[in-house]
Amino acid sequence: MKIIVYEHISGGGYAGKPISPSILSEGFGMLRTVVSDFESAGHEVTVLLDHRLSNLNPPLNAHHIVPVFHPEEPKNLLLSLAKINDAYHIIAPETEKTLQLLVETVERTSKISLNCESGTIQKVAEKNVFCEVLEKNDLATPKTIRFNFDDNLAVVKCTIKSKLTYPLIFKPVDGTSCSALSIVKNERELDKAIDKLKAESANQHFIVQEFIKGEAVSVSLLCTKGKVFAISLNKQNILIGTPDKVSSYEGGVVPFDHPAKQEAFRAAENVAECFPGLRGYVGVDLILSKGKAFVVDVNPRLTTSFVGLSRASKFNIAEEIINVFLKGLLPATNDINGFVCFSKCETSKLTNSAFREIAQISEVISPPFPLSENQKACALISARGDSLEGAKLKLEEAKKQVLSITSRGR
Repeated sequence: MKIIVYEHISGGGYAGKPISPSILSEGFGMLRTVVSDFESAGHEVTVLLDHRLSNLNPPLNAHHIVPVFHPEEPKNLLLSLAKINDAYHIIAPETEKTLQLLVETVERTSKISLNCESGTIQKVAEKNVFCEVLEKNDLATPKTIRFNFDDNLAVVKCTIKSKLTYPLIFKPVDGTSCSALSIVKNERELDKAIDKLKAESANQHFIVQEFIKGEAVSVSLLCTKGKVFAISLNKQNILIGTPDKVSSYEGGVVPFDHPAKQEAFRAAENVAECFPGLRGYVGVDLILSKGKAFVVDVNPRLTTSFVGLSRASKFNIAEEIINVFLKGLLPATNDINGFVCFSKCETSKLTNSAFREIAQISEVISPPFPLSENQKACALISARGDSLEGAKLKLEEAKKQVLSITSRGR
């Protein structure tokens, strides 16, 4: 098949605008990995790429690369490219309905959408609505309250005091990853958490959730109508900051061994059954605490864990995504080969020659792009080993190599 792969961060959604190096490393990492897997399965792939990235000729195994110069271009290009392609795969954040609107655009063509249904994306993107559905279906989830930025602050404090206990998590109602997220330890920090949300979120609503101490994980699923298949349990390395600090997703481990693994699989599969429009690849975020799996979020799209899962899986997941949509088939096995650790690696701004040298390192999935508007850059590194310790060791060795080249190539 001829497939268009569009990843919003690296694909021109921010063309002409500043791009967070950290978020860019995740976006390009997912783009590069899924393109490689589609190509390995024998498909012809076309990608859109921010012209600042395409000018650097990054490692990207696509048949066709279309440079994007303005953020308004991707939608029109997606429509015009429909004439010569068979299918689309969209990777984008749910924030401000970005993923939903892009998938709606694809659905208006006569081509195959390798994404969840746009209506379902809308349902799961609203976190408070999502949590209500989970509660109605007896799925464990953190207690959640929704507020509006126009709500009286005294009323907000009183409502929280009557229903929840500190520490608490404050986050946007449609946030992705750790954007604008804070852990609030007492009422004195509440004002700063709300100010942070106002500054970083375009949505007028935010949610407050109870903080559940435990292991942050995700489950990678493949879904088709009426059927769900759990591929792997993945560890998430997340730094949750107070209102005056940044929260961030740093990487993870695939697969992740945990006593509550089967409980996590059951919870994730039950989530997918609550939303039949979830199709293809889906990620479910959970907290494992005291043998119980608390569902936190669902990502109706490819997630960063795919970077590790692609290297660890014994089968081509991108090809299985196609099988889901064309044949309604799920994999017969979820065999994993060894362990993969992946992590971000922040660097100082580097020269183009240092960028090209780092891009050739096999463990570097997303090289640290030296964009003129950024004083820092960020790489995404992935290393596989037959054991978890072996994977960790290779990851650290690759990080040292990246930083060594960076220090020589400023």
